[in-house]
Amino acid sequence: MRSLTAAGLMLIVAGCAGTGHQPADYAPQSDADTELQARARIHTELAAGYFELGNYGVALQEAAEALKSDPNSTPALNVLGLVYMELRDDKAAEAHFQRALRISPLDSNANHNYGTFLCQRKREQESVKYFLAALRNPLYTTPDKSWVNAGICARQAGDLVNAEDYFQKALKVRPAQPQALFQMADLAYKRKNYPEAKTYLMRLQRDDVLSAELLWLRLRVERGLGDRNAEASLGFQLRRNFPDSREARALMAGQYE
Repeated sequence: MRSLTAAGLMLIVAGCAGTGHQPADYAPQSDADTELQARARIHTELAAGYFELGNYGVALQEAAEALKSDPNSTPALNVLGLVYMELRDDKAAEAHFQRALRISPLDSNANHNYGTFLCQRKREQESVKYFLAALRNPLYTTPDKSWVNAGICARQAGDLVNAEDYFQKALKVRPAQPQALFQMADLAYKRKNYPEAKTYLMRLQRDDVLSAELLWLRLRVERGLGDRNAEASLGFQLRRNFPDSREARALMAGQYE
């Protein structure tokens, strides 16, 4: 699992088989078309795999091969957008995401990833509409991720009301969604509602998630509740498991906020 905070905006590379939507004028494909699209799908899956491994050069090559077979392959364009985003070539990343969405406006993965790109580039208000667009597809298999990212980006923009609403919707879809639980706990902590924050954290603990930021939040919640034994135990775990983390340094310095 990636970071539980705003730095942990998730990317979706899956979806090379499409979103399940067909255009209204859909017609039976010829054998040649089917073969070319199959070839494009294979190269796109390879590109996505190399992207996950951080081998961006080969990912670009495979995605380019996919587009040779199917110039309108939304999944291939989506992977290219992700690769260029990681390479910090923002102009190329945006061009590929936008082209993918011109071809398939309802493609959930392309909408989600373009929203992630915009949010990471501090264009939070723009980003939210793409996460919401991803959710319009009834066949979308991971709607909780788009709800969470919409919440993270709304929160970064200072829109706490909508942020909380998006996190709650993520939890309706997936009650154990770890990022949504963490964000709700953190929002409750910021309001000094320590019992509510602990309730969310207890739900999160069931998945045995361990990170410096989670331990740090749990420690500060217990501090707010006045449980010094729990606070000391969590402080020990933080120093032992994450001695070089920013959170451990804050603990040692007594900087709780």
